[in-house]
Amino acid sequence: MVNRWYNIAADLPYPLPPPRDPDEGESRIALLSRIFPQALLDQEFTAERWVTIPEPVRGAYAKMGRPTPLMRAEALERLLGTKAHIYYKYEGVLPVGSHKLNTALAQAYYASIEGAVEVVTETGAGQWGLAVSLASALFGLKATVFMTRSSYLSKVQRRVLMEVYGATVHPSPSGVTEAGKAYGGDHPGSLGIAISEAVEYALSHEGRRYLPGSVMEFVLMHQTVIGLEAMGQLPEGPDILVACVGGGSNFGGFTYPFIGAMLRGEDYLKVRFVAAESAAAPKLSGGRYDYDFPDTAGILPMIKMYTLGRGHVTPPIHAAGLRYHGAAPSLSLLRKIGVVEARSYGQDEVLSAARLFARAEGIVPAPESAHAVKAVIDIAGEAPEGAVIAFNLSGHGLLDTDAYAR
Repeated sequence: MVNRWYNIAADLPYPLPPPRDPDEGESRIALLSRIFPQALLDQEFTAERWVTIPEPVRGAYAKMGRPTPLMRAEALERLLGTKAHIYYKYEGVLPVGSHKLNTALAQAYYASIEGAVEVVTETGAGQWGLAVSLASALFGLKATVFMTRSSYLSKVQRRVLMEVYGATVHPSPSGVTEAGKAYGGDHPGSLGIAISEAVEYALSHEGRRYLPGSVMEFVLMHQTVIGLEAMGQLPEGPDILVACVGGGSNFGGFTYPFIGAMLRGEDYLKVRFVAAESAAAPKLSGGRYDYDFPDTAGILPMIKMYTLGRGHVTPPIHAAGLRYHGAAPSLSLLRKIGVVEARSYGQDEVLSAARLFARAEGIVPAPESAHAVKAVIDIAGEAPEGAVIAFNLSGHGLLDTDAYAR
């Protein structure tokens, strides 16, 4: 069991550009202490390489099924006719079916010990909302979730399970907040709008705290339990590491321990790090590197990242968790300096790859995770004999049958 998280900020070749306020209006940075638990803000800006995982969080990790397994995809290798060795780290064994629980448990714990009575968040496909719903129940908190409208209507099973865990779920845009009322009732929603609603709602009551599912550096840090476990599980040194990217949490969680060792000159000097994203929201492939708001309404401070623009409305896609307009600052910096590669894919080719993987390995991938599967299949066709490819299978698709049916 991993007993500490890894913070890549300690090893980046350049300091992360700090968040900043826009030129007009009240200070967004001053709002952060009202939005987040203080412990999370401390982790967001710490320069320490290692952060100890509190015992209650480690206990929850163990109860929920960590460490998760790493397996070799030998049937997929045979089906592809590749001489490469393919491994996958499988986060779908966790009760909510995805990696999102790793940071939800940590964030809910910190909110609970600082006296919060309710936590608020946004969700796209529902994986993050489901994780927050379970984590808040385990730590005695009420949960409110703003779910992008297109997913609220299509991902009914996840919405029902959030309610089973005790959460209140609103379709976003909603009539609950001013940010939501600015849009029509038939708007498909976006993660940027849902974030604005969740933050506004959190600010409206002293006992509420906002929990983000990605982009923030402390979120990526919590997810490094994935990569740290994988370091000890891989029987061969990897040549290529792959994960999908929405905001960056599962990619950072899987790859950052390896990237950090490479940046320190300790190991993994020749490893390629490949981010697989949706062609409908290709921020790392087609965005600009600039300061932008992480939410559509501009309530939060601006951060420097690869972005498609806060007003970008991604069309409804099956991989709703990848619809976010930007990427985490640390991931954006690593992309900017060439450490991370990016590939974007359309959903038809992605779901075809997912079906192939399911028939070979027996696991139906979540549509988001299937982007990594597609990238691995392509890379395996190019890779030399004996190359070791490892990827993060960040969640199962058993609650995404709507995507496969269509």
